[in-house]
Amino acid sequence: MKMSDDDETGGSAIWVRPFFDSGNKADSLAPRCLLPYAGRRLEAMAMGAWYDHAIIYQIYPKSFQDSNGDGVGDLNGIRQRIPYLTQLGINAVWLNPVFTSPQVDNGYDVANYYAIDPAMGTMADMDDLIQALHEAGIHVILDFVLNHTSDQHPWFQDALRGPASLYRDYYIFAGSHNQRPNNWGSFFGGSVWEPDPSGSGQSYFHLFDKHMPDLNWANPEVRHAMGDVANYWLQKGIDGLRVDAFIHIAKAALDQDLPTPTGTSAPVTAEPFYANLPQVQSWLRPFCAQLKADYPNVFLLGEAASANVNLAVDYTAPDRGLMDSVVTFRYFTDSKAGLDPNLPEQYQTHQLDFAAFKQTQAVWQQTLAGVSQPTLYWGNHDMPRVNGRVAHTPTQAQSLAMLMYLQRGIPIIYYGEELGMQNLTLPTAEAFHDPSVNAFVQEAVAHGISEPDALAMASANHKLPARGPMQWTATGGFTSGTPWLTGQAEPLASAAEQAKTPGSTLVFYQHLLALKRQSLFQTGDYRLLTTDAASYVYQRRLGNQVAIVAVALGETETTIKLPAGRYHVRLQTGDATLTGHTLTLGAHAGVVLS
Repeated sequence: MKMSDDDETGGSAIWVRPFFDSGNKADSLAPRCLLPYAGRRLEAMAMGAWYDHAIIYQIYPKSFQDSNGDGVGDLNGIRQRIPYLTQLGINAVWLNPVFTSPQVDNGYDVANYYAIDPAMGTMADMDDLIQALHEAGIHVILDFVLNHTSDQHPWFQDALRGPASLYRDYYIFAGSHNQRPNNWGSFFGGSVWEPDPSGSGQSYFHLFDKHMPDLNWANPEVRHAMGDVANYWLQKGIDGLRVDAFIHIAKAALDQDLPTPTGTSAPVTAEPFYANLPQVQSWLRPFCAQLKADYPNVFLLGEAASANVNLAVDYTAPDRGLMDSVVTFRYFTDSKAGLDPNLPEQYQTHQLDFAAFKQTQAVWQQTLAGVSQPTLYWGNHDMPRVNGRVAHTPTQAQSLAMLMYLQRGIPIIYYGEELGMQNLTLPTAEAFHDPSVNAFVQEAVAHGISEPDALAMASANHKLPARGPMQWTATGGFTSGTPWLTGQAEPLASAAEQAKTPGSTLVFYQHLLALKRQSLFQTGDYRLLTTDAASYVYQRRLGNQVAIVAVALGETETTIKLPAGRYHVRLQTGDATLTGHTLTLGAHAGVVLS
């Protein structure tokens, strides 16, 4: 809509101007022989690469669609569901790992980067999937695990032959006489050090599971080898890499402990010693530069879980030559109100601190303006699902999707989110394959909580139950066999049912993503309006086109004074009344006005 020239906001606000322009110039980059790397990348960004307009759908292949009845989702299953993806309105998919793997960590323990895991299919199936997705106008982003491998990888198996192995320095071995070099703790619990099975007296470093030894990126041969892996898949035609855990490839000097208040040598999480160190950038810069030189349109999406907004600038600024965008886990601040002090916090249900969330979003939008696009997401495979964690009704789920995905940035939608899927409730503590769940359940029972209630708490807040099978039909539709992950699912209308229901969450997402594909929400300026804590309101502007996105954050009715202009509703969920410049929203309601 056109607004009058005397449009006013009546208060302070934040304007964020995107670095890219509008137009349909994606994939039309200058020939790489004409430009040096930095200049070429800057020109590509100015013209608008395809990923500037990406709407990404994250597929956890094991849980999306099983085509052969073995209970594990596979590549041919994904190919069968391409019509669904096109109808949803996405234009890119991110596939979690599909490489050969012992599945200690659901594929993030890679045993062969050049082969497809047999449970997923064959390399021919992968080639067919890439071709079919491209024919449907969908780009392919592959999860690229470069910080570590499986202990079954041939490199590590050779490294275990002893210090004389040619591949010994591909990994991080240290210490002597079976003594750990330091007190650093693994993200998966315990020490980062595991004794060398060959009996050398040294230990090897594993930031995650002990069956996932870290690669030694200080070794130039490792950097070259991982570049070869990336090149292999890009030659096959994939369009991007989701670079897993890249912020951890550099480690500080190993002969030092992280000081602890008690002075004990028990393992302790020591992120300052193995996250976001300067060498991460210096080692990755030539790696990324070579990929961009050979494949100018490749999208490099980095997982920077603990990166703050200033590090995000370092990692994504065009003149730094690293990532195009990063995913951070810093968006969501939990409130500790109402937690039981007698129980570990980890698996208790936290409420999202919306005031902190609102401030965080404003800071990320503003700081990355003119630099790169933020990623926009509510969940992924490493988090409990947004439905049940933050959203507790279909209206709230829809309004939160509206709030997040129409901001400036790149949406990443976790499979099943568009249906309202929630975490499964797993039947036993052992089903989590995580010792911390056993400990939590035992402690909860000791404090008078029933075992089913303790399991329900763990299920609602653990990442594994967020990976349940896609609910395609009323009877499941994921597999004709027994799913690899079973548990009790919350009652939910299936994809088939929702597709035929006008007010369903799936249909809402289709309308929402249709809006996101419009230039106003792709390239328009972003302005967060000043409102009270009960609402989240922002404006998008492109030339004389203006839209207002307004969402009620609470369970009570809220009234919002809008900037001057004449409005009509583009999209709505919940109760909303517009009278002149006054918008009244019911509990958790949301609207898009233009």
